[in-house]
Amino acid sequence: MAIIVSVNQSNSWHGDALSLQVALSALFGFVNTLIWALTGGGYFWPAWVWLALGIAAGVHAVVVHGVRATPGRYRKLRIHGEATGLILAVYVAIWILSGAGYFWPVWPTSIFLLALGIHAIVVQWRPESREQELVERVDELTRTRRGAVDVQAAELRRIERDLHDGAQARLVALSMHLGRAEARLDDQPELAELVRRARQEAGSAISELRDLARGIAPPVLADRGLAAALDGLGRRAAIPVTVDATIDKRPPPVVETAAYFVAAEALTNSAKHAGGAAARVYAAMADDRLVVEVSDSGTGGADPAGSGLTGLRHRVEALDGTLTVTSPPGHGTTVLAELPCGS
Repeated sequence: MAIIVSVNQSNSWHGDALSLQVALSALFGFVNTLIWALTGGGYFWPAWVWLALGIAAGVHAVVVHGVRATPGRYRKLRIHGEATGLILAVYVAIWILSGAGYFWPVWPTSIFLLALGIHAIVVQWRPESREQELVERVDELTRTRRGAVDVQAAELRRIERDLHDGAQARLVALSMHLGRAEARLDDQPELAELVRRARQEAGSAISELRDLARGIAPPVLADRGLAAALDGLGRRAAIPVTVDATIDKRPPPVVETAAYFVAAEALTNSAKHAGGAAARVYAAMADDRLVVEVSDSGTGGADPAGSGLTGLRHRVEALDGTLTVTSPPGHGTTVLAELPCGS
């Protein structure tokens, strides 16, 4: 997302600079025209001033359009065509201002149009230009996808915070008030029973909301990082878990979230299918990549195409990472995820 924002800001800055130049050029041209009129007229020399100002603004416009143009095989050709048009317009303007007569701009026009035509033929028929266009398109899609993933991760964390600090806190307060009301209704057993049921429902809603918030991302992940979140995950697991997490610097939030859910889903599968066997969670940074490995000593035989592991694979691959599942029958299961953390 930061890349997209910086590009938009750059385009806006270039557009504002061009608008300012056009306004100042127009002002300077009108001042010169006014000076010509006040000095008695005669030969209209301000025309050359207007021409110089127009050339400067035209060059600036071509540069701005080149910066804003979408990368592709025709980008350079479009810029070439616009520059050629500007040069030919200048030649025609000079011809007019110099008294017309023999139309000499026809010769440079022919040369520039010939060069433009050769450029168009090369762009159209050069095979590597198509490959370059595909490469640039893939790069552009990769950048926009990363921006979308970052925005989604930030939005999920915001929702988790809202659930934790808003709705969940209000339900806890409601449950406490209901408990106090129930204590004051000892002499009215029917009303006390209704209040007790309402308090139980509020408690169930709190538990469901807590599970929902934990399914988005635990608060400790944003507050203290992946190592602390994995440690808490190991303590809450239904099987014995050893956590070995050595992370020198915090990876991007979207990478942390993906790594956390890889470990969470893998431990959930171990608790269900490993027959109570112990598990180990390992996490570390290696060459700008975050490595997360969850292994158990259970019965093995896990299906890599299962819905849970498939969902994890899609989550990891969305970040250009890889997920490997090794689960030979009788020899436990190992889930290994590698996530890039570079810019």
